[in-house]
Amino acid sequence: MRQKLAAAVACVFLGVFTTVTHADNQDSNDIFANGHADGELRMYNFDRLYDTPNTPNASAFSLAALINANTGAFLGGFSFGGSFVTANSLGTQSDTLAKIDTSLMGPNNSVGAFSQAYAQFKDDWLLVRGGYQYLDTPWMGKSDSRVLPASYNAALIDITPLKGWNLYAIRTYSWKSRTSTGMNYNNLYYPSTFDGDSMFGNNGSLPATAPRADGAWAGGTTYANDSVKAQAWYYDFLNFAHMGYLEGTYTLKTGTHFNPFLSLQYVNETGGDDNTLVDTHTKLFGLAGTRVRSEAWGADIGTSIFNGRVDVAYNKLDQQSGAVGGGALISPYTTNYATDPLFTTSMIRGLVETGPGHAWKAKASYNFFDNKLQLVTSYAQYNTDLRGNSHNIYFDIVYNMDSVLKGLTLRNRWERSTGGSGNLNPGNESFTYNRLMISYKF
Repeated sequence: MRQKLAAAVACVFLGVFTTVTHADNQDSNDIFANGHADGELRMYNFDRLYDTPNTPNASAFSLAALINANTGAFLGGFSFGGSFVTANSLGTQSDTLAKIDTSLMGPNNSVGAFSQAYAQFKDDWLLVRGGYQYLDTPWMGKSDSRVLPASYNAALIDITPLKGWNLYAIRTYSWKSRTSTGMNYNNLYYPSTFDGDSMFGNNGSLPATAPRADGAWAGGTTYANDSVKAQAWYYDFLNFAHMGYLEGTYTLKTGTHFNPFLSLQYVNETGGDDNTLVDTHTKLFGLAGTRVRSEAWGADIGTSIFNGRVDVAYNKLDQQSGAVGGGALISPYTTNYATDPLFTTSMIRGLVETGPGHAWKAKASYNFFDNKLQLVTSYAQYNTDLRGNSHNIYFDIVYNMDSVLKGLTLRNRWERSTGGSGNLNPGNESFTYNRLMISYKF
């Protein structure tokens, strides 16, 4: 079956590997002698604080480990890799589900999974990888803002014709969300626990009777040099949406501490036959539709200033008559995660989560003490057609403690959202989110 293609690629590579080890035992020894292992320990504490008395505050604590291992190369570029991730609350989860921030690691006291298990071939201009793996694309990536990242059962080809220029082709079949214990045929529009998944922390709009998701096709190209960064992507989120995405940045190098830049982005989506959102009459932002159609654009202008940066960004998402969610951006792997690439997306949410309208965001960051301390602040305002007007205030403190222990980082992210309608924030009152994160890379 086509859904097993990525696993089949890994099996083929395994067969090659077995043949080689029988033929040349010394070479197989090199595979392991030249292997590499690394990882990260994470200790996160999240608090969701609501101004409405009708919704209890929620919190979660988790200690997590992410372990990665790769073999050395053989046959000119073949290798194997894998990652195991595990998180444990150390028995701190509340007995009341509503008082748990289930987005951190779900409602249970522990979760563990193999997030990567792949075979690959890599040389100077070609990478071919099959199996469980992390992806890094604008609308389909790791969404790594919790203790565990998302990963995909996928086949990937990455070609580098010239330095700084990459071409990508990707086919995904299933995925593991940030709180799941394994790969599943769903996405973030499905309800938690769909088809036996442990994907808590997400309240998708689809009914439990919806058909399984078939994954996605993606193709893209990226280019970067000293002054220009550009990318173009096409996604076929099977039975959900066809998406085209363009983004480019030009930085004027002045030879001073001020280097102005301008970034532009554009998103266009349409639907197709057998669209799951249309067929199930699913409502996004209170509106079902007879088609998928959305269009958005954005601009971000700013400059570096000595050891910092300031910028102002704008996004516009057009309302579309008769479309699902009135023209909502369909983003199966970022919605409710707030990990999309729109310039105005905040820590809590952005236009993907609030629907058609426009938003602007001002942001400033600065590094102190030889880049050991970074301070970030921003203000974002959302004026939307279906969820009212709201604004977010954000502060972020990042302290690199390499001088104490190499790889140790302390970070605290705080954001407060005010306004909105339709229960955008519980009870339409203000919502404050605080995330304390300590990580150690080894």
